[in-house]
Amino acid sequence: MAQTVTEGSGQRPVVARAAWRQLAACTAVATLLQLDGTIVTVALPSAGGHFGATAQGQSWVLTAYFATYAAGLLPGGRMVERFGPRRTALLGLAVFAAGTLMGALAGSLAVLIASRVVQGVGAGLASPAALTGAVGGFPAERRGTALGIWGGASGLANLVGPLLGGLLTAGWGWRANWWTLLALTLSAVAAALGWVRIATSGPSRAADGPMRTARAASITAALTFAMMIGTFFAIEQYLQQAAGYGALTAAAAPMVLALFIGAASPVAGRTTDRYGERGPALCGFLAAAVVFGAYALLPPHGPLMVPGGVVLGFALGLLFPATSRAALNSVPDALHGRVSAQLSAGRLLGAAAGVALAGLSFRQHVTADRLHWILLGGAILALAGVAVVAAGFHGAGSRGDG
Repeated sequence: MAQTVTEGSGQRPVVARAAWRQLAACTAVATLLQLDGTIVTVALPSAGGHFGATAQGQSWVLTAYFATYAAGLLPGGRMVERFGPRRTALLGLAVFAAGTLMGALAGSLAVLIASRVVQGVGAGLASPAALTGAVGGFPAERRGTALGIWGGASGLANLVGPLLGGLLTAGWGWRANWWTLLALTLSAVAAALGWVRIATSGPSRAADGPMRTARAASITAALTFAMMIGTFFAIEQYLQQAAGYGALTAAAAPMVLALFIGAASPVAGRTTDRYGERGPALCGFLAAAVVFGAYALLPPHGPLMVPGGVVLGFALGLLFPATSRAALNSVPDALHGRVSAQLSAGRLLGAAAGVALAGLSFRQHVTADRLHWILLGGAILALAGVAVVAAGFHGAGSRGDG
């Protein structure tokens, strides 16, 4: 059984090697789930064309997945608490693999949609298990570091996913994406089989009230993904439909964002461990509000778009580890499965709401004026995040907090 020891200074706990291996395995599971969304999205037009499906019909391939994914999160969190993250992750990955194989062999759009339902069920089980397992063996003071690595990998997955999906679709057809996902899923199963039971290294803080900080963190996660996914969906729509940019050129904005989220998250995780969650989260939301406010006032395809994406990437890189650490450190370890599920549900619901609101704003025409209003909405959401952090992160994760 792995133990956590303390450095000679007595101030900085050292994490056991087994905990780092488990973090790597859990991060691989999370990266798989992140890649799934981006790879399938890129391959969907080709798959829909193969089955003669309309754009509306194709959208059900995504909607079915995200709906079942979200619905399975809270039961998945309860299973983590009852059976442990390893068993729950293995079950989730097995279901996800079955759905992926079903999709690779699908002979109709209906079967493809059904396969996404099965994948969503598996993802709902695997996601909270992976997040809970990622911080297993890490003392509360070092969880920001683990979550920073986690967030960095997710950011890079958003960068690699569209490129990989495009290459696979262009080179071998849309089914190659599902076969690749199946191979990655089996690799994640092999990694999960290597998990060991890791002793915790001291209790988290006692829950403050009825999980108040955890709820605030879930709201923060929802606001983060609503402003991020919603506004960048709107920018992509504008660049391709109104400004005349090609798909590859228009993809530069989210690629810059993903790259700098990946670069900033590990640094942000260590910063959060040192100074607590509240400061980095406030800085992240304030910086996002400034960028979105500037975007709302300036031409949407002007020269400041890429520098703004750099700043926004660093801002989101601050938010991801701070939000997760605040939630996990505010409750006893026994409730980590439930809290992990709430965080994931917040992200999914926020992303869905952001895209829905942006699509509603563009319901008649995609114009620069409508885009400016959407970007202004992103700034308002960021300011709402400032209020939630200020009210809900009451000193959470302050330096030396255990």
